[in-house]
Amino acid sequence: MRRFFIIVLCIGTFASICPMQSCANGETKAGSTASVEEKVVLGAEGETAKDSLDAKQSASRIVIESMLRVAAKQDAQTSFPLFFARKFLNVPYVAYTLEVNDDEQLVINTREFDCTTLVETVTALTRCVYQNQLTFAAFQDNLRNMRYRNGVIDRYPSRIHYFTDWILENSKAGIVTEIQQPNPPFTQIQTVKVNYMSQHPQSYKALKAHPEYVAEIAQMEQRLTGQKFRFIPKSEVKDTPAMREAVHDGDIIAITCNKPGLDIAHLGFAVWRSDGLHLLNASQLHKKVVEEPMTLYQYLQKHPSHTGIRIIRINH
Repeated sequence: MRRFFIIVLCIGTFASICPMQSCANGETKAGSTASVEEKVVLGAEGETAKDSLDAKQSASRIVIESMLRVAAKQDAQTSFPLFFARKFLNVPYVAYTLEVNDDEQLVINTREFDCTTLVETVTALTRCVYQNQLTFAAFQDNLRNMRYRNGVIDRYPSRIHYFTDWILENSKAGIVTEIQQPNPPFTQIQTVKVNYMSQHPQSYKALKAHPEYVAEIAQMEQRLTGQKFRFIPKSEVKDTPAMREAVHDGDIIAITCNKPGLDIAHLGFAVWRSDGLHLLNASQLHKKVVEEPMTLYQYLQKHPSHTGIRIIRINH
């Protein structure tokens, strides 16, 4: 029987994720602040690697299940992605939090995020509420099913590494839907061309340690390259009736880019305010999870390599 492992890291309080482990597809690596005592490793049958860590596993389960129980009491009109994302405001930004062991593992870490792990954690919590499955086990299943191809953990290449691939796989699984109409505002087409990981294997811990994985990554990149998706150009990300109709509170925003070899530069959640559309994200600039004070239009204009946004909605 193939064995897999789970690592869980918990936040201290309940009050408050490109090659997807770096929000900008290869940005400078940040150091993890997690302590050894906060890591729990479970075997495939659920046994603890160290009995002394049972309490930490229980604490992590309590945090997730407490969030789910509170969410279940909310009004049906609640934007659950924003409800959960706002629970993580001010949690530190840390990149590469999934790269914690040589063996590929399901890492659950609610005390630090990059843009992708924030999106995945919030999506898994949201799906639990939609499924009326308010348990830690359901959260684990949802997270594993969206992070790994067909929900199967089998070495580093089984993890979904480009967000275009994440959208395609999770759309196929019925977890999300990519919104690509109407036109306007979806007036432009992104033709995906990705090869960053296979061209820069030394930038990735697993590829550096296992050069044999590079060919598998390259094959995956070739499958994605050439596919076309409609997106909203950054010049059109304004406060208009068409935009408010197309983009809903809590939608996942994937920022497209023109960086060679990359598809998506950054991720977050849509937040409509009176002055326009904003981004709730795990921000490398702010070094924490924030709702950006500037509008998304202003944010995009400050990044010359950003070309626009793709919109992904979590399925109910």
